[in-house]
Amino acid sequence: MARRKIIRITVTSLLVVLVLVTAALGGVGWYYSGELLEPEEVPRRYPETSLGVDDKNVVLAESKLTLQRGTFGIVWPGGTAKVGDIASTRDGRVERPLLEGTAPPEGTKVRMETGVYEGNPKTSLGLVFSDVAVPGELGDMPAWFVPASKPDTWVITVHGRGASREEALRVVPQLHGAGLPVLLITYRNDPGVPKSPDGLYHLGDTEWHDVEAAIRYAQGQGAKKVVLYGWSMGGAIVGQTLARSGLAAAVSGVVLDSPVTNWTQTLNLQAENRGVPTWLTPVAEVVSGWRADIDFDRFDLVRNPPALKPPTLLIHGSADGTVPAQSSRDLATAANGLGWPLQYVEIPGADHTSGWNVATDTYRTALGDFLTRSIGAKP
Repeated sequence: MARRKIIRITVTSLLVVLVLVTAALGGVGWYYSGELLEPEEVPRRYPETSLGVDDKNVVLAESKLTLQRGTFGIVWPGGTAKVGDIASTRDGRVERPLLEGTAPPEGTKVRMETGVYEGNPKTSLGLVFSDVAVPGELGDMPAWFVPASKPDTWVITVHGRGASREEALRVVPQLHGAGLPVLLITYRNDPGVPKSPDGLYHLGDTEWHDVEAAIRYAQGQGAKKVVLYGWSMGGAIVGQTLARSGLAAAVSGVVLDSPVTNWTQTLNLQAENRGVPTWLTPVAEVVSGWRADIDFDRFDLVRNPPALKPPTLLIHGSADGTVPAQSSRDLATAANGLGWPLQYVEIPGADHTSGWNVATDTYRTALGDFLTRSIGAKP
């Protein structure tokens, strides 16, 4: 009898432990799924410090971000500026030439931005544009349309998670100069856009419908072909558009900048950044899949490539701390075997979506050559 009692106690204890472990894992999975799926306004942090101006150079306190090479925006409450590559560093001071705007006063807390332009195409670039509404399955989605001389091929830009259509403003002058009209879209859960029915991001699994709606809108305005241009999660959305949209045949070219082409690898990197064991990634995927009905395997473009594979330019920074460059390397390596005409350009030292900033000439050359080869756009 005593032995049976001990066995019952042991089994009960094991069940209690199992329940507690399962609950704990579920709680962790729910938390990280919330970090991944729940839209929220990105906190406006200002981690850097202006040290004033020295001989027309903006002086910033030295940090990992202020030491990035290339052209960047500087933002602070009530002001913006555009600064060039590092002119000098000494004694904890980083000097960068002021290219546009007014230098922040000494002591101002600022933020470095890869998006060097704020505002609309007219205020930031001096380009004529129209505010338009793209009819989507959830309602109208605001967009900016920049006309150009080649009205039969449009570029549709798809920003990343937590970003905005301003993310694309860096490349609009080059696209416009090549004669390509540009439609800078928003999608579900963006500010001022209808929310998804569950109020969650679906990481591209439903957002592709909004890109499809943009393609349909472009066709209604006379476009015969489109080029899809996606950053970060916008790349995942573009990938799903190619794989699942009935309008994918209209896509004559794709440009992907720091794209998510494998969510599992991206979540593993995010776990490492947070000091979380990567073995918890599957837990986050299971909970996220349950909450938002997402199949994470579908996003792996190496294992599940789209049937239609238009010419693609893939750009990624080697120092990307948000979406691993290895995912893009894997896709580039597999492209030939997949029958995918894909050109890969890796920008040494560039962090997430900062290839244009760190190596502007390299980026512009690759983009110009790609547009000429793939759709016959003028350089």
